[in-house]
Amino acid sequence: MDSLYLRVYPDPVLRKETQPVTDFGDGFKDLVADLVRLMHQHDGVGLAAPQAGVPLRLAVVFYQGELHVLANPVLVSSEGEQDGEEGCLSFPGIFGNVKRPLKAVVRHFDMNGTERQTAVEGFLARAFLHEMDHLEGRLLIDRFSPLKRNMAKKKLLRAEREAERV
Repeated sequence: MDSLYLRVYPDPVLRKETQPVTDFGDGFKDLVADLVRLMHQHDGVGLAAPQAGVPLRLAVVFYQGELHVLANPVLVSSEGEQDGEEGCLSFPGIFGNVKRPLKAVVRHFDMNGTERQTAVEGFLARAFLHEMDHLEGRLLIDRFSPLKRNMAKKKLLRAEREAERV
């Protein structure tokens, strides 16, 4: 799927409803590989399928040498709170503080279609939940204050206009 490319705000696909993954065959494995390639190409830690224009409930997270494939993820439980800076490949140059749970348990299917329940905490919990937000059409800027959200939107739209002039 060499036609996959990173979608950047305000691309409407980022808000589209996603569909569950139902086929875990070779096409699924190829899509996971393409998402990982695209994520690494843009120096990311995670990438959700909608960010590549694919409306599936699928995300990948690569952290400390381990690839996590999250197909049809569901938050089972969470606890605690952490406040930290987040960025997003679909919002280049935009960063902001976001409150997230400190720990999370996520039920999902892995690369082989095996159902798993994964407990994560700290940065990895943040990454999982950030990518899961994408599967709901929820974006980084949705977690900002109204003022910060408007500033981020203006900055991105200005960058888009400048890029069109080039």
